[in-house]
Amino acid sequence: MLAGIVQTLSNCFRIPELRSRILFTLMLLAVCRLAAYIHCPGLDGNALAEFFRQQAARDPSGGVLGLYSLFTGGALEHCAVGALGIMPYISATIIIQLMTAVVPRLSKLAREEGGRTKLIQYGRYLTVVLCLGQGFVMALGWEHPEKIFGEGIGRLVLYEDTPFQIWWYRIQTTLILTTGTMLLVWLGEQITDRGIGNGVSLVITVGILARLPAALISVKDMFFPGEGLEARYNIGHAVALLVLLAAVIAGIIAVTQAQRKIPVQYAQRAVGRKVYAGGTSFLPLRVNYSGVMPIIFAQAILMFPEQIFARLGAVYDVKLFRDLAVELGYHGTLHLILYSLMILFFSYFWVATQFNELQIADDLKKNGGYIPGVRPGAATSEYLHNAMHRITLAGAVFLVVIAIIPVLLTREMQIPYQVSTFFGGTSLLITVGVMLDTMRQVETHLLMRHYDGFLKKGRIRGRF
Repeated sequence: MLAGIVQTLSNCFRIPELRSRILFTLMLLAVCRLAAYIHCPGLDGNALAEFFRQQAARDPSGGVLGLYSLFTGGALEHCAVGALGIMPYISATIIIQLMTAVVPRLSKLAREEGGRTKLIQYGRYLTVVLCLGQGFVMALGWEHPEKIFGEGIGRLVLYEDTPFQIWWYRIQTTLILTTGTMLLVWLGEQITDRGIGNGVSLVITVGILARLPAALISVKDMFFPGEGLEARYNIGHAVALLVLLAAVIAGIIAVTQAQRKIPVQYAQRAVGRKVYAGGTSFLPLRVNYSGVMPIIFAQAILMFPEQIFARLGAVYDVKLFRDLAVELGYHGTLHLILYSLMILFFSYFWVATQFNELQIADDLKKNGGYIPGVRPGAATSEYLHNAMHRITLAGAVFLVVIAIIPVLLTREMQIPYQVSTFFGGTSLLITVGVMLDTMRQVETHLLMRHYDGFLKKGRIRGRF
């Protein structure tokens, strides 16, 4: 198997176009990683990075900003020019998608020729607006870090405390952060057009994988803690973790690619002087239609209740608020229950807003297509709704299981948080999904030149 993988990798570099695309992608991803370490002028990024390292030892969940720092690839911790990451663009894209589902004018625009390009342009404009707002708030946060990150961090702004210097720092930092995000978006689009894979997704994935070296160091400390310290984990734990990791990755691959194929029959029809022959096709309905979005929504919402109740308990000295803050924390049972229920809810919410069975049924009817045994029109729409409803339940339950694995590993087995995140949750779902998409594109280039690819389904018949 290893020999086959090495041979396939060598085949990738034998094709000039594919080789140039791979090298171009790697070069731009390296530039993206530089944006996570170049400090903004006038800020002490090293002090904040050191504070985050100390905080990680006390709070295994990474704190309120742990999720955001994950998607920025550690740029937030270094006061870097890419501290906003590519999240404003993702947020703008999600907002445009949701508005397209509820605003008739945008829905009509999406179906017109060139409408998708216009919606992408609107998303870029909205990204700039979000960057300016979030960049200014982040500049204020770095100006008073103790109010956001906690006590003991010290002063991060290196400018003098005068009105002119402070406002210059705020405006400068906001513009730099906005420029950094738009640079990442542009690099991601260049990778999509001239590289290999989805550029924006690869930028996020590289940021996630940037934490892998620290996770490997934590794994080493788990089994070899050093002189004078007794190891809490043995070879049995190592085997169990490896088996769990393989099972989770296999499950993610299977469910990510799983789809229900609805058969569609097209009748023979005449358009003008042309006669189109009938045929049989299928309509693929993805089991995990919502992808990783339900987990992101659930994590983003559950960030705030714990902090709110903890602050209320400290201010008003109410034991109920403090107990609720503990239960809503990363290790709390209430947090786990709400987390699971919110993932289920957002799975159906995303499908309800993005999957338009009425439009699909109408398009099938216009093109002379029908599902065997189902009448065109309203009956087809109801059939698709029921089918999607059933498979969404399977996908949502799968997301719940994948999402709670890191929580259970940290809570029950005391696995370090930065290690457990690679056993499920957002990190592994995004990484595996992006790698599959990239491998499919590489597979296409290889098969066009009559080379065997990575995937077993892509093997050319008659080759050994």
